[in-house]
Amino acid sequence: LHLVESGGGLVQPGGSLRLSCAASGFAQDYLDEYSIGWFRQAPGKEREGVSCISGKDGSTYYGDSVKDRFTISMDSAKKLVYLQMNGLKPEDTAVYYCAADKFLAVQAMCVISSKYVYGYRGQGTQVTVSS
Repeated sequence: LHLVESGGGLVQPGGSLRLSCAASGFAQDYLDEYSIGWFRQAPGKEREGVSCISGKDGSTYYGDSVKDRFTISMDSAKKLVYLQMNGLKPEDTAVYYCAADKFLAVQAMCVISSKYVYGYRGQGTQVTVSS
């Protein structure tokens, strides 16, 4: 399983971005066995779970700091996971990663210790919110 993020960039406060996570290297229905999540890490800070989704039933989880602003979705046919980010704030600035894990439920995927090593993780995409 190989994950590649895209869609990051520089945006003004209040703006929007949509991140994409492309999964490859496995059969389409294999994604059903995974929880997939978006995470972020700013310099000097621990990894933070942003939003996670179940490949099996599409259930979702959001971190408190992004509720009502971010939306996670999945296109199983295309093996893509999106993170729509609206109302961006300077404190959202970070490298955003997507990750997949076969052994965690969707909420656990997002709230587990930052020391946990996910089964698969992409290289990340930089999001900078600044005027």
